[in-house]
Amino acid sequence: MARRESAEREEEEARVCINEALTDDELRAVLARLDREEEKDTFGLVCKRWLRLQSSERRRLRARAGPAMLRQMAQRFCGLVELDLSQSASRSFYPGVTDSDLSVIVDGFRGLRVLNLHNCKGVTDAGMITLGNGLPSLQSLDVSYCRKLTDKGLAAFVLGCCNLKRFHLAGCKSITDHLLQALSRSCSHLEELGLAGCNSITDAGLSILANGCRYIKSLDVSKCSKIGDLGVSRTAEVSSSSLKTLKLLDCYKVGDKSIFTLANCCHNLETLVIGGCRDVSDESMKSLALACGGSLKNLRMDWCLNITDLSLSRLLSNCRYLVALDIGCCDKVTDSAFQALGMGGFESDLKVLKASNCLRITVIGVGTILQYCKSMEYLDLRSCPNVTRLGCEQAGLHFPERCRTNFDGSLSESDAMIGGFF
Repeated sequence: MARRESAEREEEEARVCINEALTDDELRAVLARLDREEEKDTFGLVCKRWLRLQSSERRRLRARAGPAMLRQMAQRFCGLVELDLSQSASRSFYPGVTDSDLSVIVDGFRGLRVLNLHNCKGVTDAGMITLGNGLPSLQSLDVSYCRKLTDKGLAAFVLGCCNLKRFHLAGCKSITDHLLQALSRSCSHLEELGLAGCNSITDAGLSILANGCRYIKSLDVSKCSKIGDLGVSRTAEVSSSSLKTLKLLDCYKVGDKSIFTLANCCHNLETLVIGGCRDVSDESMKSLALACGGSLKNLRMDWCLNITDLSLSRLLSNCRYLVALDIGCCDKVTDSAFQALGMGGFESDLKVLKASNCLRITVIGVGTILQYCKSMEYLDLRSCPNVTRLGCEQAGLHFPERCRTNFDGSLSESDAMIGGFF
């Protein structure tokens, strides 16, 4: 017992000596060399001094807290720049952050640059006005599915946050072109805008947005039924050098004119989602394949019913960096399109291929895919009547070890994986 007490005293003396010898700046240098959050948390367990330093150096935090806890967090994490208070869909019954919480955030986190309020249904226009008045340095805000928000509060917010670069409003169905006008007027540095499901915005609003926000890198107007070629083309023309991601899922008014404009102007395009744009045809997609062959990585064009082997083969032979492709329900596509994989002069990097409900694809086509796509990780062949697990086994096809193949729907898709591409 005496020996153990002696060892503990020596350990305590050593710890005291270290704290006396090291300055705060030297301890910060040690902390900076720790990469993982778990290691940084362990650093803070040494003593109260190390915990204080670790807390003051923390830049990102995800939490679920009320006003009292937020005040304590503000005192402890004084250097915070990113705060995630988002709600999961499974907690939709709980309102999450409220307007009173936003007042605490404004008072306590003056250096905040990124705020995530995704699915916080208790936030209203009053809360947005508070943010606009109190956090002028905010650069990123996600209020997706905060359904109580309208143009009034959001327009006041963007008026006060002129440095905004990233703004996500998916599912905020009450907003209109008036908000896009406010963004155009106040936020010239805007780079990323998410408007999926905001079905009151129109081509006129997108055109107004383009007048002031000329450096858009990512735009999502999926399921915005009033968006068509006019607004998309105007955005592509103005943001031609910066646009990398464009999502137009189920924008049924979008057709060949938009795709031709993208081909003519946006040669840095990396991700394009045109699923459900049924008027898009081979001619415009062939043009896009030639123009964006050196940049396009992710392409979703399920339910583009006019797409045939002509454009798909051009895409597969020209787009050397393509990693994810969705051609689901493109029922004019046949095995012949995949022969182009061996004609491009490069090894395909394709990791995800979704080809469900492609009625003319057979085991022969699957064999061609496996021959040239050695990096395949997910292959969706559901509802392809000429392709079965047994048929592939009888043909002697060998799937890559990491490849998950969905034949009949028994394999659930990983939202995190697929969503990361499209």
